[in-house]
Amino acid sequence: MSEIKSVYKILFLSHGQIYEVYARNVHQSNMMAFIEVEEFIFGEKAQLVVDPSEEKLKAEFEGVKRSYIPMHSILRIDEVDKEGVAKITDSKGENVAMFPVPTYPPKK
Repeated sequence: MSEIKSVYKILFLSHGQIYEVYARNVHQSNMMAFIEVEEFIFGEKAQLVVDPSEEKLKAEFEGVKRSYIPMHSILRIDEVDKEGVAKITDSKGENVAMFPVPTYPPKK
C-alpha cells in the first residue's frame, strides 16, 4: 500500500511580495525562528499555459534542496489535497506586514 504524501501551501513575505509555494515537507528548523521547507512542487512542464510568476519561482528555487524561511515572514501554512499554481503577488494595496517578534524571550 503506497503512502499518500502531504502537500502544503506556504504563503510568506519576501522583498515586499507575497510568495505562494507548494511543498511536500514543512517543519520547524533547528535554526531558531526559521521554518524549513523541502521538496518544492511546481506545475508540470507539459502544461500549455505558462504562468510567468510560477516560472520566476521555478527559476528562483531551481537547485534548492531546502529553504529556511524566517518564522516572522510566514503568513500561513495550509495542508491541502493537491498542489496549485505557485505564484508571486505584489503586496501593495494589501494590509500585510511582518509581525514583529523578539528572537529571544525578554529577560525577567
